[in-house]
Amino acid sequence: MMSFSVIISALICTLVVSNMASDIKSTHPSVEAQALLDSGWWGKFHTPVNTYQSHCTWKGISCNGAGSITRINLSGLYVGLELGNLNFSTFTSLESLNLRSCSLNGSSLSHLSGTLSKLTYLDLSQNLLTGQLLLFLTNLTQLTQLDVSDNYLSGFIPSHMGYNLKNLAFLDLGRNNFVGQIPLSFGSLTHLTHLHMDGNNFTGPIPPTLTLLNGSLADLNLGDNQLKGPIPLEMGNMTKLVSIVLRRNNLTGPIPATLGSLANLNYIDISSNPFNCTLPLELGNLRSLGVLRLSRSQYYGSVPRALGNLTNLTLLDLAYNQLQGFIPPELGNLNNIVSLSLNGNRLYGPIPSSLGRLKNIMYLELGRNKLSGSIPLTLMQLTKLKFLSLTNNKLMGAIPPSIGNLSVLNFLNLSSNQFDGLLPPEIGMLPNLRTLILHSNQLAGNIPVFRYCHFQHLDLSKNLLNGNIPDELGLCNSLIHLSLDSNNLSGPIPKKLVNLTHLLFLNLSSNNLYGTIPSCLCHLCQESSFDFTHNALDFVKTCQKNFTGSQGNNDIKEDKKEKRDLSTVYIVLSISISMTFSVLTLVLFCWSRFAVNQSKDIDMENGDVFSVWNFDGNIAYKDIIKATNDFDFRYCIGTGGYGSVYEARLPNGKVVAVKKLHRLEAENPAFGKSFRNEVQVLTNVMHKNIVRLYGFCLHNQCMFLIYEYMENGSLFCALRDDSEAIKLDWNKRVEIVKGIALALSYMHHDCPLPMVHRDISSNNILLNSKLEAFVADFGAARLLSPDSSNQTILAGTCGYIAPELAYTMQVNEKCDVYSFGVVALETMSGRHPGELLSTLKSSRPAQRNISLEVLDTRLPHPTYEQKQDIIMVLNLASACLSSDQKLRPTMLAISQEFLSEKGSTCVTKSIKDTEKSTGLNRSWEHICCESDRSSE
Repeated sequence: MMSFSVIISALICTLVVSNMASDIKSTHPSVEAQALLDSGWWGKFHTPVNTYQSHCTWKGISCNGAGSITRINLSGLYVGLELGNLNFSTFTSLESLNLRSCSLNGSSLSHLSGTLSKLTYLDLSQNLLTGQLLLFLTNLTQLTQLDVSDNYLSGFIPSHMGYNLKNLAFLDLGRNNFVGQIPLSFGSLTHLTHLHMDGNNFTGPIPPTLTLLNGSLADLNLGDNQLKGPIPLEMGNMTKLVSIVLRRNNLTGPIPATLGSLANLNYIDISSNPFNCTLPLELGNLRSLGVLRLSRSQYYGSVPRALGNLTNLTLLDLAYNQLQGFIPPELGNLNNIVSLSLNGNRLYGPIPSSLGRLKNIMYLELGRNKLSGSIPLTLMQLTKLKFLSLTNNKLMGAIPPSIGNLSVLNFLNLSSNQFDGLLPPEIGMLPNLRTLILHSNQLAGNIPVFRYCHFQHLDLSKNLLNGNIPDELGLCNSLIHLSLDSNNLSGPIPKKLVNLTHLLFLNLSSNNLYGTIPSCLCHLCQESSFDFTHNALDFVKTCQKNFTGSQGNNDIKEDKKEKRDLSTVYIVLSISISMTFSVLTLVLFCWSRFAVNQSKDIDMENGDVFSVWNFDGNIAYKDIIKATNDFDFRYCIGTGGYGSVYEARLPNGKVVAVKKLHRLEAENPAFGKSFRNEVQVLTNVMHKNIVRLYGFCLHNQCMFLIYEYMENGSLFCALRDDSEAIKLDWNKRVEIVKGIALALSYMHHDCPLPMVHRDISSNNILLNSKLEAFVADFGAARLLSPDSSNQTILAGTCGYIAPELAYTMQVNEKCDVYSFGVVALETMSGRHPGELLSTLKSSRPAQRNISLEVLDTRLPHPTYEQKQDIIMVLNLASACLSSDQKLRPTMLAISQEFLSEKGSTCVTKSIKDTEKSTGLNRSWEHICCESDRSSE
């Protein structure tokens, strides 16, 4: 026996030594170090490796005691890597590989196969990988975590993947372009705790074999696919489940009652499916549930009273179904609820007073039902309430004065009900109110004085309000929408409305207003979004005269001077009556010719009635005329698409730029529309990288804009002048591209009314004295409307227009993204990219690398630190220039890339990817009310 034991021990020792020798031979440190250098990923290490240990100190590298690499982690450290450049066959000891957010290119994952037999952790998420998830990847049998989410991978999932990767605990294939059915073999992944396959094009049913993972699976996300059929009954046996996301599929009912036995469930989102069934009472057994999303799924029947048992709920969304009956008073037991959405159903009866016990609620949406009765006074005790919508019900009675207790209320919509009585003045005391919508009720009394005037949307139309429009509304300078039409308001229109410089919609029609429309609003009289009709207002003396009268600018005076001029006109008219028709015609003809040809003698006071000044209040029409010598060509500093730009030094020493629409152009409706469009846009935006509008004059015989002066002109001119181009060193050029990105991100994502520029080019990027970039020329800009196709005529500068506009004529934010890519590339190369654009558009994503050879040769070779920023810009430009607009990143993702401390996070998020985020980590400011706010 002893001799047998010795023989066995000797054999084991021989095998161990043999394996160690094999490992040492294949993982010699110098071989691994050379592979790192050859990849080019560690570009700053140019000197030869002197010791076997030196490469173990490189960024993102970890080694074992023998100096062999066990971990590579470059997450967020580099951008623009090519997967095939690193010889993975040399890293036979590699256990962990993390290349997340590296803008990793490549259409084949075969480089990872075979030799990485020890690999347990692989993260390639948030990159630019394309192609298929080929079978070789399933040979990495030791993997415990695999994440390839947020790429552009396509094709079918290998059917045997689940049989080969039996050690997987974490699998994320989400937000790619995978198709076909989810493999039945996934039921063999008995160690799996997290399975994310959301945001693909998977079809077929939910595999019943997934329910075999009842001893491990905690997080299941199959949302945003095309799955159909029912939820398997056996899912009720998956006792480890904490989160289920099946939203936006084609799943049908009924909802398995067995789900009520999953005691650990914390998050359920099965919204936006055509379940067409009743809600199971067993949902009330899920005592650990924190989020329950069941909206837009055709549920009918009543709201289960048992939901009142879910005292840990923070969010309950049952919106836009076909639920009927009363709101269960038991919902008042949800003392941790933050958001409750029942809007868009068929609920009737009173609002339960028990909802007043929801002390933590911030969002309450009960609109678009058939609720009746009055508003419970208990709701006025919800002091954390930010969003309250009761619109489109049958509620009646008075609005409680105690509404003034809701001190953090931001949004209030009580429209389309039967409220009567006086409009409580306490509403005017709410310090944080931004949106107030009370239209289509029977409210009476005066419009309250708003002490804290932070409104962006105010709609009191279709009521019985009387009295005057308060002057204090003119202090609400953030107002975008103001509707007071169809009331019994009287008196004049306050002149202080001149302060509402951001106003895009104004309706004062169908009241008893009288007097003249304030001269500051005259230029709005013929805009479709402004309505003053059906009042006793004098249009002849104001708007009609200013748009069609022959006397033009001679009638622009202060009130006293205007009265004196009117008296003179009456005398002249009295005398003229006694003259013959022919003499009268001759006089009028001569006078009109005189008025047109003597523009330099027009006497206009400070605060010209056709202008809104946002600078220092002292800019006068006559100052502009004097500063430019009546727009003499010697002061002209450039010519744009529909006007010339002049330099004007005002009496206070301030230099401004004045863009004037030529007289012939002013008679062209298209130019006039672009001019007014630019005014509307620039008075609605405020960003450090968008040119500032100081004022404007919108008279039909003299139209001009006054801008902040940009000392260094356009980016186009700076790049084409050798001496000026040299001043734009690499750091400044990167900052210029960054400034453009931040401005466009603001316009697309953060502006009160998101918009697209439509004409981003180097000509429309201006540089100030510090060579900082400012986006200008908004004549072609358009609002982004989610309810329309945004179809338009072709606009933009040749060489910068996105290719899809040539045949779709539909504009969206990805058109600006393409133009940004052209300008970014032009900025770094010093010239328009020209033929390079065709090459990039026709290339696959993995082949769209831009060589440093395109850089402007007039500048010195960049340093290592500068090169990192330049590579980032070039890769961003490459991503933006994809011919497929879906593959272009959003400007939000690009701006975050520039603002990132590491400066190298991946820019692969398209707008589709952003919309498909799970919501698990989103703040309450965004997680609630998404579906209803746009329609509110």
